[in-house]
Amino acid sequence: MKIIDIGANLTDPVFRGVYRGKRVHEDDMNKMIERAQSAGIVAMMVTGGNLAESKQAIKLSHEHSSLFATVGCHPTRTSEIEVDGRSADAYFSQLHELIKTNSGRVVAIGECGLDYDRLQFSSKEVQNKHFSRHFELTKATGLPMFLHDRNTEGDFARTIKKNRHRFGDGVVHSFTGTEADLRELLELNLHIGINGCSLKTEENLAVAKLVPLDRLMIETDCPYCEIRPTHASHALLPAKSENTDEWQMPESKRKERWSGECMVKSRNEPCTIRQVIQVMAKLHNISETELANHAYENTYRVFFKNVSF
Repeated sequence: MKIIDIGANLTDPVFRGVYRGKRVHEDDMNKMIERAQSAGIVAMMVTGGNLAESKQAIKLSHEHSSLFATVGCHPTRTSEIEVDGRSADAYFSQLHELIKTNSGRVVAIGECGLDYDRLQFSSKEVQNKHFSRHFELTKATGLPMFLHDRNTEGDFARTIKKNRHRFGDGVVHSFTGTEADLRELLELNLHIGINGCSLKTEENLAVAKLVPLDRLMIETDCPYCEIRPTHASHALLPAKSENTDEWQMPESKRKERWSGECMVKSRNEPCTIRQVIQVMAKLHNISETELANHAYENTYRVFFKNVSF
């Protein structure tokens, strides 16, 4: 089983043992990557949430051959673009330069899009202004897009329709929309990224079941979006005795009781992508391996066609 995690926020300090500015345990990035590889992950896309994080993502991609970067600005971070006298032109020129000087390590433009659930961070006007600038990057570089859409009242789809001719392919990651939202995105020939947050409720599960296997991609969005016992999807996870191979979820401990061989409670990490596979396989009534293979082939074709694993 080969797996690609399309969304891993590995620039988050928690993967270095730092929580809210305070060091709690040792840097366990390498241990986390080892657990991911043991779960079958051959590549991870490290999300660039803004200019600084895009630089960090690229740095990680040079340090670990299985890591690749996205470059862009998350909608909730777009208020950072024009600050201290800096222009949007200067910001996006720096993003473009990062891509040009790191050929082969950057595989997507993003994370970019719209998010109306968290307007306290960036207004609709600012988000829409800077979302549109990302289409210039994808047109200039030929890279696919890593997209974010959260409760946008149709504005996201309208913007994509207006600019669909400017990019070849892309994925709407961490999808949590309705069946109507799904149909609209599929009509725009986009792929759909599914993680634990995509599988919280019975309604979520009903929509996730409708994602065509040739449009499906999987992710963790770690350290967020774990599958929790309160989620509807948790009931679909197999018991240990039902696992179809030898993989088992690693033990987890509270961060204060950290051990390098264990995950940290409430800190999602890439190896848990196997749970997303387990749930989606149940929903589609196919084997975990078949489900994983579909997602892998879709992801490889869009983001990694020039890479060998």
